[in-house]
Amino acid sequence: MSEVYDILIVGGGPGGMAAAIYGSRSRLKTGILEKGKLGGQAATTEELENYPGFSRGQTGPALMESMAEHAISFGTEIIREEVVGLELEGDIKRVKTKSGREYQTKTLVLATGSEPRSLNIKGEDSHRGKGVSYCATCDADFFEELDVVVVGNGDAAVEEAMYLAKFAETVTIIVRRADGDLRCNKTSAERAFANPKIKWVWNSVLDEIKGDGLVDSVVIKNIKTGELSVMETNGVFFFVGTVPKTNMLKDKVTLTEQGYIITNDLMETSVSGVYAVGDARVKFLRQVVTAVSDGAIAAVVAEKYLAEKEGHQKGS
Repeated sequence: MSEVYDILIVGGGPGGMAAAIYGSRSRLKTGILEKGKLGGQAATTEELENYPGFSRGQTGPALMESMAEHAISFGTEIIREEVVGLELEGDIKRVKTKSGREYQTKTLVLATGSEPRSLNIKGEDSHRGKGVSYCATCDADFFEELDVVVVGNGDAAVEEAMYLAKFAETVTIIVRRADGDLRCNKTSAERAFANPKIKWVWNSVLDEIKGDGLVDSVVIKNIKTGELSVMETNGVFFFVGTVPKTNMLKDKVTLTEQGYIITNDLMETSVSGVYAVGDARVKFLRQVVTAVSDGAIAAVVAEKYLAEKEGHQKGS
């Protein structure tokens, strides 16, 4: 029988690493299962300026590397494996990996993350991090006094566009609907229409993102006429939703219709001894700082759960 972990974490983003730091520092046998590079989406953000205590110039990869070293210094085991199956019933949870191995744990933290919904527009992927962004809070100040384009017209898109307008010279929202028809709430729409920095392109979709290295223009297609036009811009922000990486969790824990994990304030899922942190769970703000908070809470709650289990066993 393989050794049983006290806390096993699926996913090595900031939420998972924070859980590992708190777990291993409490001298619990802690491991992180991560198939790729540690750090999640944050490790792909070249400049990260809004994490408290770190001034301008801090990079996402450097911060994530520091978190990983911190976790390892307390004894966290980093396991380079891709998780393909979970058995969550009973006191011992079982995690199966692509290599055929099985890991056993008394508590499990799901830190599987999410990814921005991609429209697979030509030039989108190649310019990611080079003018293409999915987070206004993260990247707005990089576009101070520059021109940007926003794709999307729901609540998030319009609200993020107004945030971008605090920094950018102009914010042009591309809307595939008819003039004045937005999917966002009425209050946000009125505020956006009243903002002189916000421009609108109606009945249109983004066809291509161009630029030699950095974004310098986009091609816009009018869906009524089929006409293509080129607009100069310094950045493109997509706000068309995110996709939680929770496919393997279906019928394992309770999810929303969109696939996000439902937890309470203690990060507890619908299964005893199983917790969820970071972008994969239902939450208001998806940022590195909130993921770290989730991870700390989950590890402390898991520690108390284990202590109560041990106490019951000794008393029985």
